[in-house]
Amino acid sequence: MANDGQTNSLDREKQALLNKHTEKHFTAGEIVRDIIIGVSDGLTVPFALAAGLSGANATSSIVLTAGIAEVAAGAISMGLGGYLAAKSESDHYLRELRREQEEIVNVPDTEAAEVAEILAEYGIEPHEYTPVVNALRKKPQAWLDFMMKFELGLEKPDPRRALHSALTIAVAYVLGGAVPLLPYVFFPRAREALVASIVVTLLALLIFGYAKGRFTDNKPFRSAFQTALIGAIASAAAFGLAKAIHP
Repeated sequence: MANDGQTNSLDREKQALLNKHTEKHFTAGEIVRDIIIGVSDGLTVPFALAAGLSGANATSSIVLTAGIAEVAAGAISMGLGGYLAAKSESDHYLRELRREQEEIVNVPDTEAAEVAEILAEYGIEPHEYTPVVNALRKKPQAWLDFMMKFELGLEKPDPRRALHSALTIAVAYVLGGAVPLLPYVFFPRAREALVASIVVTLLALLIFGYAKGRFTDNKPFRSAFQTALIGAIASAAAFGLAKAIHP
């Protein structure tokens, strides 16, 4: 009875420590990655297209029509790419899961030796990891989860991940693509619209690059400069090529 009381007291102390210490980790990495992919391409590709058409002396209405068509096609293409990528990750996880299940059933001693090897890599001694290995052998699901995570480095994917990825990338692409095209709605002359498009798009690229740097723990100002530079190079190349072909 005394031992039970002592154990409960230790458990309460541990819980109190956990309640006091709240870890703040960023856990929306996949969503942020999809947003970055969509917005980055959405800002850059229509911007380069609009600059190229403006360089070819197209009217604002033609630039806007072509830009909207590109944004629609790009959103569908990018969204489908995100869907297929996430679906491939899920299929790969399920294949490896089934393979690992078969190995645990058919060659349990080999799998147990692999658990011991993994723990030994962390500096845990045989007399320390042997009880852990034996405990896992009694819990097949926990054993399977351990092998998937620590042997193969695979996390169980969200079953809705593919659809969410497709929608996130597509919406982000549309939002990004609207920025460089918006000036062409208000300026009938393409040259005037191009100047306004350059200003608003470079500003958007700077803001987006800075935010991307903050979320990815990169240098925000460097990220902002790099993002804006890539967009500027793409649009300048498109404009220059159009002027060379159609003076």
